[in-house]
Amino acid sequence: MRTERDLIRRLDRVFTRLDREPERPAHIDVPRMSRHRVVLFSATLAFYLAIVWAVVTTSWLVRLDWQVMFFRPYQQWPQIHAFLDYYVVLGQRGPTAVMVAAWLGWRSWRQHTLRPLLTLAASLLLLNITVGAAKLGMGRLGPHYATVIGSNEMGLGGDIFPSGHTANAVVTWGILAYLASTPRARRWLSALSAVTSLGVGLTTVYLGTHWLSDVLLGWAAGLLILLALPWFEPLIARAELWLFVLRDRLRARGGLPAPEPAVPVRPVALRPRGTPAEPAPLREPVSATRASRGPAHLAPGPHTARSERTPVTPVGSRRPPHADRLPRGTSQPARPLTGG
Repeated sequence: MRTERDLIRRLDRVFTRLDREPERPAHIDVPRMSRHRVVLFSATLAFYLAIVWAVVTTSWLVRLDWQVMFFRPYQQWPQIHAFLDYYVVLGQRGPTAVMVAAWLGWRSWRQHTLRPLLTLAASLLLLNITVGAAKLGMGRLGPHYATVIGSNEMGLGGDIFPSGHTANAVVTWGILAYLASTPRARRWLSALSAVTSLGVGLTTVYLGTHWLSDVLLGWAAGLLILLALPWFEPLIARAELWLFVLRDRLRARGGLPAPEPAVPVRPVALRPRGTPAEPAPLREPVSATRASRGPAHLAPGPHTARSERTPVTPVGSRRPPHADRLPRGTSQPARPLTGG
């Protein structure tokens, strides 16, 4: 019972961080399934089906696969073999998921929303379902286990088609560009993820673990998942709401009081990307040449000139009181002469 209560308290601290902040960043927006994205999705799906058809019918693409395999790139350029053995890790699901989840977890903490982590979880779930089903359904053997020269090696119990390394690289690194907050960051991250996934796919061909057509299908499979993510945004929003409801139930069952917000919370509604933003409220113009300052507080009583004020410190006046001290500008009366 004590362990369960401690767990509820730890979860409560995490969720409290998400709803005690004054405001979410206003620039966060949700991608929508625009016409341009639908066209790209349709073209990528057609490319995906064309690759599958070309391999199933043992067309020129299968002959190209065998030519690349017999070329043996790892023997042509052995000096880069050690580097590419480490580079291909950027396409492995375990290490990349941990690295990207750590970054998106920090994003969730800073932006006070669970959407980055939930989007990553949804994309990886789609990746495992779609790519895993295609691998098991087509059952293609890899180059190291090929049996008949010139055949497509389909339906033999393999799990190489499409390339999981390539599809995972496209999705895992592409999700950073999908969740970018600014157009400039989105462009740079899109280019970086494209170069990374391209390098991972070609590395698997170099090492001889995948056919070239496996890599082409892996690129298409990963891109399809990224393009389809806006369709799942409502489900992600409902999952985030459900997690907060579950938090409240655990808090009530553990006997923990509901925390009151430290400051007034003004929620910011997330809007689809590309929709016009609401006009900002008008503000009073602020002088650009002078920084704004707080209101001035003057001491009570008549305002005196600087020459007439006596400088003081927190402990009192720095000058000893003299009865004969007069303000500057007044003449001092003559003192009587005394004889001695």
